[in-house]
Amino acid sequence: MAMFTINCRGKIIVTEPALVMGIINATPDSFYEGHASFSEKDLLALAQKMVEDGATIIDIGGQSTRPGSERVQAAEEIQRLIPVIQLIRSHFPGIIISADTYHSKVAVAAVEAGADIINDISAGEMDKAMISTVAQLGVPYICMHMKGTPADMQLHPVYDDVVKEVLDFFTWKIKECTDAGIKDIIIDPGFGFGKTIAHNFELLRNLHVFRMLDKPILAGLSRKSTVYKTLHTTAAHALNGTTVLHTIAIQNGADLLRVHDVKEAVEVITLMEHIV
Repeated sequence: MAMFTINCRGKIIVTEPALVMGIINATPDSFYEGHASFSEKDLLALAQKMVEDGATIIDIGGQSTRPGSERVQAAEEIQRLIPVIQLIRSHFPGIIISADTYHSKVAVAAVEAGADIINDISAGEMDKAMISTVAQLGVPYICMHMKGTPADMQLHPVYDDVVKEVLDFFTWKIKECTDAGIKDIIIDPGFGFGKTIAHNFELLRNLHVFRMLDKPILAGLSRKSTVYKTLHTTAAHALNGTTVLHTIAIQNGADLLRVHDVKEAVEVITLMEHIV
């Protein structure tokens, strides 16, 4: 597996072995209620556990992007997100913080508050100023494929060839980001974002294809419906299934795992180091 270095505002992280990104949701309508926490004490406890369990990055989001969710405007998202970024940054100065947003105004506020990475589910499609803004901010950009928007993305998504379509998307999107001046680009196939369960498994099965793009690959599979619907359970009981898919993702070329359960994901990576 290729090794990548990512410059996070002067902090250099290396994707060998693969890295774990822990998820903190500063939103009242996350699909996984286990991480919908708002008290300062609870947020710090969750961040502390993620750091102790081996997370390199903490990804903080101020609005839900679950299927059917409604858009939160930038001003409200800033009110939710920025205090959490400031809180985590003040208590964990060494951790890498990613801000999960598709609003360019929120991206600016997040970096000013201490975020090191912008994680955009729309790859600049929902806010056309995002890519140029990230370039000006000089931070890494997580560029995700999504068909539609969170409000409509799961209403009968259709592809002739999901792997080829996502690959083609990243080919031109990487060029757009590079031409704008973004130096560190991370690609995310967008499991569950405008894809059926069959599409998600097809992408996971062929994740190695995306190595040809020569960019770090992020896999976001944690407790998603592909896991719990296939197993006829719920997100709350999807940890074992998530761990299985994380193992396959690492085996097929993922460089980063975006997860709710850091300890278990780190264990996957540690064990896979002895196999691949």
